[in-house]
Amino acid sequence: MPAESTARTTGSDGFPDGFMWGTGASSLQTEGAAPRSDWCAWEAAGRAPRSGDGNGFGVRYQEDFAQLAELGLTHHRLSLDWARLEPHPGRHDPAAVEHYRAVLTAARDAGISVWVCLHHFDLPGWFSEDQGGFLEPGGRSRTWPRHVDWVGETFGDLVHGWMPVNEPVAYAMLGWLLGTIPPGRRDPERFAEALEAVLLAEHEAWRVLRSGDQPTCTIHSLMPVFAATAGEDERRTAAARANAELVDEVVWRTWIRAMRDGVLHVPGRAPIEVPEMAGAFDLIGFSYYHALGVTADNTFVPHPAGIRPGPLGLPPWAEGLRICLERLADELPGRPLVVSECGLGTWSVEDDDEQRCQYLTDCLEITRDAVADGIDVRGFFHWTGVDNYEWGLGFDAAFGLIDRDRSPKPSAELARRWATGR
Repeated sequence: MPAESTARTTGSDGFPDGFMWGTGASSLQTEGAAPRSDWCAWEAAGRAPRSGDGNGFGVRYQEDFAQLAELGLTHHRLSLDWARLEPHPGRHDPAAVEHYRAVLTAARDAGISVWVCLHHFDLPGWFSEDQGGFLEPGGRSRTWPRHVDWVGETFGDLVHGWMPVNEPVAYAMLGWLLGTIPPGRRDPERFAEALEAVLLAEHEAWRVLRSGDQPTCTIHSLMPVFAATAGEDERRTAAARANAELVDEVVWRTWIRAMRDGVLHVPGRAPIEVPEMAGAFDLIGFSYYHALGVTADNTFVPHPAGIRPGPLGLPPWAEGLRICLERLADELPGRPLVVSECGLGTWSVEDDDEQRCQYLTDCLEITRDAVADGIDVRGFFHWTGVDNYEWGLGFDAAFGLIDRDRSPKPSAELARRWATGR
């Protein structure tokens, strides 16, 4: 379907009418790991802190939606956990279906438009471990599309839009190159295969969902990539630049080339012509958290230097968001953009919300500047609404505008002023 209609009339706050102010979260982080998921097994093996019941959203969703609506954050992206809905192949759990329909109904009643994600890093163990997941052609071309179609039929009447796959590049990189999420590999060749597979799976999800009435949006994890060359000799500087170019190819050009030209070409793999990829998705959404430096030894380092790193180990740098918006507008001209994830993580024990307020102010001003420059930005989704479980960090890292006791932080009031124009 065509991109969600948004008049380009700009209000006194500098944002177009119909601009989407929202938040994002995932089921695992807000409800805890599903018992039959690969992440639950990951926790049981001691590879990550226990997620428990996440931040309690599974029972407090009505309260959470009401609070977000009061802040004017009336769009929310959540995930419907496949491992909860289909804990065993071909057998759906009626209680999980009822639960998620209750969640979506509560959002609608609160005035929240829900964007649904179908894969946010965790998967049913029977799919990812027993059947090979997206890397098996049958998994991504039969089992996965069948699930996507079932979700569309089961929940589509309560869904505003689809953001089907969360951060394909990050998922492949973390799972098959850095080894920090399932399956925990450190294999560059397997990483290239995984990246190709998950991008094809994202396309399959779009192919199924495009026939519905709801818009479709990507969530690509983007970061400006720089060669870390300070103090290096000429030979190592050249190596750092070559490495940075390769990382940039992975992070940016693989999927951009596919969406522009219909050719999917992951470094180390043969090009695949998929003409339907050209022009796929109604909205180009992306997450932004940091820039990345790449050394001559092909290791990742903080960029820019001199900014205190957050819990993810990389420094928050708002100016990188401007680079992302301008590059997307240049490389995918005419495509409407959504900042589908943007936020600041702090160590929760430090209660450093003042830094979050400044960072969000900088990012929101950059987004407003982009709109003023004619870039078609349709929305800004804060990560996240309520502090939640953060993968390998557990509950030590805080990204929320609201804490887990449901007390708003000063950044929540800042978000409200931007969203409501007051």
